[in-house]
Parts: sequence; structure tokens; C-alpha cells
Amino acid sequence: MNTLQINNLSKTYPNGVKALNRINLKITNGMFGLLGANGAGKSSLMRTIASLQEPSSGSITFNDSDIVKNPEHIRKHLGYLPQEFGVYPKISAEKLLNHLAVLKGILDKKERKEQVTALLQQVNLYQHRKKSVYTFSGGMRQRFGIAQALLANPQVIIVDEPTAGLDPEESNRFLNLLSEIGENVIVILSTHIVEDVKNLCPRMAILSDGEIISQGNPTELVASLEGKVWTKIIPKKDIEIYKKAFDVISTKLISGDTQIRVLSNSKPEEGFSLITPNLEDFYFATLFNNQQKKA
Repeated sequence: MNTLQINNLSKTYPNGVKALNRINLKITNGMFGLLGANGAGKSSLMRTIASLQEPSSGSITFNDSDIVKNPEHIRKHLGYLPQEFGVYPKISAEKLLNHLAVLKGILDKKERKEQVTALLQQVNLYQHRKKSVYTFSGGMRQRFGIAQALLANPQVIIVDEPTAGLDPEESNRFLNLLSEIGENVIVILSTHIVEDVKNLCPRMAILSDGEIISQGNPTELVASLEGKVWTKIIPKKDIEIYKKAFDVISTKLISGDTQIRVLSNSKPEEGFSLITPNLEDFYFATLFNNQQKKA
């Protein structure tokens, strides 16, 4: 069993921006969802875990080895699919993966060929292996990104906003692939898309303004809102009135009117219906409560 332990981790950039503030997490084998809006600090946390930057304070250990002091320990066990994978050269997927395998230290030619072939088959790109990666669709590029992240059998895999920009079919295919991979290693899924976490991750954390504001099992977290989320369709012009009167956690436009969702221990007023909460409700309620605390 692999264990990644993060204690009191903070990161302040030279320009004074505090990207991470006293992060504490314990992550073991399986899919772990890190949920937060753009700018919440997810990429800063991913880059720090990947030893691409040093924290300002705090510690990270992987299987009891301090990876801040000894970054090579995580690097040789790490697969990383960043948000932007960069510009692809005009060479075939097979040749590029082979080149990346050499960089990852797979120097035996036979072993390298076997691993490249197996990975291209695993991510369903073997039939496209002779095509240049720069001609691939967004989903195919993401699958190639996972193939390169899986080279050399990593024990920790980080994927940063992997489904942003993918159509629903490609997104499902990609997430199913991640789920298969995540059975025997740590997979950290960093995303702002609630659905990605809901369907895949037995454990998750919500990051906001560089701080972990909630963590646990998604199903258990959602259950804590049972009997507390109410909905009503209101005229769009009345949104501000309702926001002043009730704890409105989210709004959605429906046929010109607005559906509001309100957090309350009892029926807020006539016309509200009690609904079964979902992970999106928990996410918005957690952000709302956190903002109220800071106000």
C-alpha cells in the first residue's frame, strides 16, 4: 500500500501570493479527487507534490521518505499529466512514446517496445500509433498523455483537469481508463468538474483559496445534507431578494426563470420543495459556509 502524507504544507510565491495554506492530507491507493474552482490552488498543490516547486513550509512524505529533501524519490515513482501538455513534435505517437520512455530510464530496447505497445493498447490508441500526436483530437491527446504518465510503472499518478474540453463520450472513456489504473496505485484527480469526482473517487477534498475546507467520502459528505436542501423556481429578477432572505447556495437558469437551491433545516417558505442532495450541492454548500465564516 502506497501512502502520500502531506503535513502543514504552505506555498507563498515571490510576488506575495499565498497559493497554499497549511494543507493536511493523507492519500493511499485508489482514486483521490481534489475539487476546487480555477485559482483555488489545485495546480500549485499538484506541482509541489510532483517536486516541480518547493513548498515554503511543511512536509510531504511518500512511503515514509521525505520528498522535499529527496525529490528523486517521488520523481522515479511519479506519472504526471499536467493541464497543458505542451506542443507535440511532428512524429508518430509510437516514436514519441518510445522517446519519452528513454527519458524515463527504460533503456532496454525489448522492454521499452513491450511497454510502449502495451500502453498504446491500454489507452486504445494502438491503431493510431503511426499518426502524429499533433493531429489527434483532444480526447486522443489526453489518452496519449495518460500513456506517457504510465511509463515505468509509477506508484503515484497526478492528472490535472483531465476532462476539461472533452466531449461527454471522450470524457467517460478517459475516466473509465483512470478508474482501471487507480486500483493498485495512487491517482490524484485534480478538477473543477464535480461529476468527475462523484463517479470515481472514494475519497475527496475541497480546496478553496489555498485551503482544504472539507474532505472525506463523497457519499458520506452528501448524506450530511439530507433534509437540508430546498429548491424553488423564481423569476430571474427576484434572485437578489431571495439571496438576502435565504442561504442560496446555487442558481440555475431554466426556461427564462431561475431555479434556486437553498440550505435550510426547515422549509424556507411556501413553494419550496425538499430535494435529495447531490455532490454539487455539497460542494456549493461548503463554499457558501466557508465564505460566511470569512465574512
